[in-house]
Amino acid sequence: MRHPRTVMSAVVGLGFGLAAALGTAPAIASSPAPAAPPAPPAAASKAHAGYTSGSGSHESAAANKAFFEAVAKSVAKKRAANPGAQAVTIVYSTANAPSFRTQISSSAQIWNSSVSNVRLQEGSNADFAYYEGNDPSGSYASTDGHGNGYIFLDYAQNQQYNSTRVTAHETGHVLGLPDHYSGPCSELMSGGGPGTSCTNPYPNANERSRVNYLWQNGFAAALARSGS
Repeated sequence: MRHPRTVMSAVVGLGFGLAAALGTAPAIASSPAPAAPPAPPAAASKAHAGYTSGSGSHESAAANKAFFEAVAKSVAKKRAANPGAQAVTIVYSTANAPSFRTQISSSAQIWNSSVSNVRLQEGSNADFAYYEGNDPSGSYASTDGHGNGYIFLDYAQNQQYNSTRVTAHETGHVLGLPDHYSGPCSELMSGGGPGTSCTNPYPNANERSRVNYLWQNGFAAALARSGS
């Protein structure tokens, strides 16, 4: 088991590494990857917090907070038009990650059935987007430092690890949860820490409670509590 170290940069991200073989393998396992997938908003390979120790970049608490705040601020702009809504809706786009649309949908359903104060919904005018492609550091969640958040899903890593767990784990960063690689398999945010045999794509009771707490009173409370 490897332990991450903090990396600071203009572009910050959150690593994840996850576990192999639960459910259906991603579509890219049996079909060639697109020759030129759309690039994410920033050059991820240069500066992000990746999962594997060999990538030279690792978990960063500052990265997690920045990504969460980018999403919350985007949601805030839209909530202003409907301040009475009890649950916060976070809109995501899969347009740049078509190979993983099934896994993304599954992870959104998992989170929507696990928490009550925030919902994930695919649509236009998205608060964050998923991207796919090749990166030696693997998959991660990131912000470009200008209020834009995105999740990058690496082809090779999603063939090695269970793709639904990877996606649900990275989506946990959207909701404000940090990595905790030393946790057990039952802890979603432990990522790849428990090893490749771990295929659990569900947040545990503590993770569910934390997300509900963060979003309990809408985006304002979420921002205020992100550092708590």
